Amino acid sequence: MQHLRVVSPPASTPDVLDLLKANPAATNVMVLPACAVDPPGDVVMADVAREALSPVLERLTDLGLQREGSIAVESVNTSLSHHARRAEDAAPGLPEDALVWHEVVGRTEVEARTSLGYLALMALATTIGMIGVLFDQPILVVGAMVVGPDFGPLAAISVGLVGRRWRTVRRAVATLAAGFGAGFVASVVMALLLQAWGLADQSTLLADRPQTSFIWAPDTLSWIVGFLAGAAGMISLTSGRSGVLVGVLISVTTVPAVGNAAVALAYGVGNEATGSLAQFAINVAMIVAGAVTCLLIQRAWWRFQPRSAPGRIRVRTRTGR
Repeated sequence: MQHLRVVSPPASTPDVLDLLKANPAATNVMVLPACAVDPPGDVVMADVAREALSPVLERLTDLGLQREGSIAVESVNTSLSHHARRAEDAAPGLPEDALVWHEVVGRTEVEARTSLGYLALMALATTIGMIGVLFDQPILVVGAMVVGPDFGPLAAISVGLVGRRWRTVRRAVATLAAGFGAGFVASVVMALLLQAWGLADQSTLLADRPQTSFIWAPDTLSWIVGFLAGAAGMISLTSGRSGVLVGVLISVTTVPAVGNAAVALAYGVGNEATGSLAQFAINVAMIVAGAVTCLLIQRAWWRFQPRSAPGRIRVRTRTGR
């Protein structure tokens, strides 16, 4: 169940109550008249089955409550209620499979921001990946994939493309570029330091490295794995299965590819830098393609799912809303 809290202007409160009371997937409906201070208005609360939440949010935004009031949603971890169980039974599908579009947009909007923590993690992850590829240590490569937070902006790009949220796409692209730029610079600096300390040089890069050679030698599987990883990552995002995302991160080679491109350029091995950048470009393109495809399929699937109480919920929208 999801707990819904709405701050509504008094004139809109009857519409909100009609919406919730007419929906069999909503229960525990409460109203606190004139309780909200900023923004002023009534507070309406209800528990809504996750599978039925998206159309409820769409109708609430049709009322303009995101502008004149507020709409907040939080998960209910434990609900001991016959009414809640009945509401869940009335909703279509399963909670884990539900696509709550506003929730997905909210998560990816956060991931599109360029924070100092994000830049630091990208720099650290890319540097770890560079060391792993340089010394043919696959465990370090895997560690770099897990540490790197690059899937967040990639998911934001995908959601922005599907929802035609071009501002989000631009911000996410800028965040992705800044993150990999920071990682590239950090990896070049570390490569030069390793050379100055006598720990590595061009001969280290040119040595046989069978465990990590795939990083700079993309093939057909690079396209396939990238696409599948993007689809899996989007399912992880929309269903809230964060454990799946770790596997997604391990399956793609964006971070170590940029790290290897950096050390290859630092040591003057142009062909390896080119191969690494090609691997990076393939992974980025196919992750976005897989995520977009998965999201389009999910939206189409849920669009044709039966809605709770079809035809019974009617929202009176005002002019200009």
